[in-house]
Amino acid sequence: MPKNILNTIKLPADLRKISKEKLPQLAQELREFIINIVATKEGHLGASLGVVELTIALHYVFNTPEDILVWDVGHQAYGHKILTGRKEIFHTNRQLGGISGFPKRSESEYDTFGVGHSSTAISAALGMAIASKLKGEIDKQHITIVGDASIASGMAFEALNHAGVTDTNLLVILNDNAIGIDPSVGALKNYFTKVKLNGAKESDNIFEALNFNYSGPIDGHNLELVISELERLKTVSGPKLLHIITKKGKGLKQAEENQVVYHAPGKFDAITGNLAPKNTEIQPPKFQDVFGKTIVELASQNEKIIGITPAMPTGSSLKFMMDVFPERAFDVGIAEQHAVTFSAGMATQGFTVFCNIYSTFLQRAYDQVIHDVCLQKIPVIFCLDRAGIVGEDGATHHGIFDLAYLNCIPNLIIFAPRNETELRNIMFTAQLGLDLPIFIRYPRGRGSILDWQKPFKKIEVGKAVVLKEGAEIVVLTLGTVAKNTLEAIASLTVSQQEKIGLVNMRFLKPLDEKLLHQIFKKYKTIITVEDGTVIGGLGSSVACFAAANHYKNQIEILGVPDVFPEHGTISELQEIVGISSKKIKQTLQKYL
Repeated sequence: MPKNILNTIKLPADLRKISKEKLPQLAQELREFIINIVATKEGHLGASLGVVELTIALHYVFNTPEDILVWDVGHQAYGHKILTGRKEIFHTNRQLGGISGFPKRSESEYDTFGVGHSSTAISAALGMAIASKLKGEIDKQHITIVGDASIASGMAFEALNHAGVTDTNLLVILNDNAIGIDPSVGALKNYFTKVKLNGAKESDNIFEALNFNYSGPIDGHNLELVISELERLKTVSGPKLLHIITKKGKGLKQAEENQVVYHAPGKFDAITGNLAPKNTEIQPPKFQDVFGKTIVELASQNEKIIGITPAMPTGSSLKFMMDVFPERAFDVGIAEQHAVTFSAGMATQGFTVFCNIYSTFLQRAYDQVIHDVCLQKIPVIFCLDRAGIVGEDGATHHGIFDLAYLNCIPNLIIFAPRNETELRNIMFTAQLGLDLPIFIRYPRGRGSILDWQKPFKKIEVGKAVVLKEGAEIVVLTLGTVAKNTLEAIASLTVSQQEKIGLVNMRFLKPLDEKLLHQIFKKYKTIITVEDGTVIGGLGSSVACFAAANHYKNQIEILGVPDVFPEHGTISELQEIVGISSKKIKQTLQKYL
């Protein structure tokens, strides 16, 4: 049995001492290592398996970290992390206190730029390349690895457009596997397909037209060929693009055949590749599935309903509508800005548009929300999935800012359902017709109700709901943290419980000011709880209301403090920021 090579590599300098003939064995070992860890610890699988050969070739040919690698998104950087000093701690990936699931500058000098959202890498690498030129570092290489789904995004095109008029040592590697998290879409995807089938004609090459020296497409799993081409490109001046063809999930049969499922499959058998058995007990639904099934139900009754998502049909469960009403549901690719303004355009023509975007990704379309939607009072219905703390994906993916960044914009409605029923009912209410755009934010994961598909009921806009009356203290909650608060109150003594009231605010905007006046007159202490930043959200709005109306009550605001929470389980992170049921109980006890 040949000696294990991976165990001899601590850093890329060790890798570069290995003969080329032994690199295919190393690729096999690296694949097996990734599979074995992710099988038990979970994480992103398919993307990293697809770039094993490329990762080895990059660190073999280039003098990292002096030469700079920038990975776009970072789903595919597990092999990179393992080869750059983190093999022994890789089992802590995405766990509280462990390494990040994405490249992170504070973690390693080999992680040259923090990533997590797509399409940023070419801009960052170009900035680094021009900086190197200004410093006289003319031999320094700058390489960015971008997927075929990411390169279709507007920001990537902006960077390509700029790079094409520079004379920099920039190499863009287009990792073309025809899939991001879901299959790639759009005209550029069709172009790549044509190039792979027919070869790239000089007169019909989009990258040559942008002044890039184009080469490829080549087999990204042929290590010898990839190394040879990278060594050649080191000697070519100016911006270059290498088009490589890879298979997402390479080396694990199920991951190759079920690329959407095995993007982040959860636990699975490392030998067979089979997914861990599903829990057969009946569970409450995921909020994304409540959205997906409800929009199909509503669209069956309302032919004006349209569904739009930027590259997340499976993650958002808009896939349900795409299967039933394919002509009325659109995946526009990794293009959040376009998704928002495209939605606005359709809404001006009398359609009822549901635009489903992860909370963290709506940040990428902030100007479009203001300029193209709210300023014009166009009643798009935004459904913000993965709002609040999302868990193991960490700082780049937490949806904790939406309440604050939306709250300051005029002409909109903000609603956070506390359970599945409220999500269904607000979707029903919104499609009946509103005068303003509405933003409905809900968390990642499951709800709490088994029998959730009940007849629709209209919700009165701006109306909060009193869940429990009290005598001295009232807790105002927004969204699903009402569950944590109910648990906290239930864990107190009966006499303590009688002192505490609970209000499900539901709407951050407009606030139920009529009820707030009653609350401030009745209770001496007001505690707000939200799965979002303490700056700019529910607590801030309640404090502003108190100040404007000269109330002197004690107010305490619970939420995410002024930090970027790291990665960990949702329950671990809620405990750290102070919105777990245990922490809410401790806050209540201070005032009892």
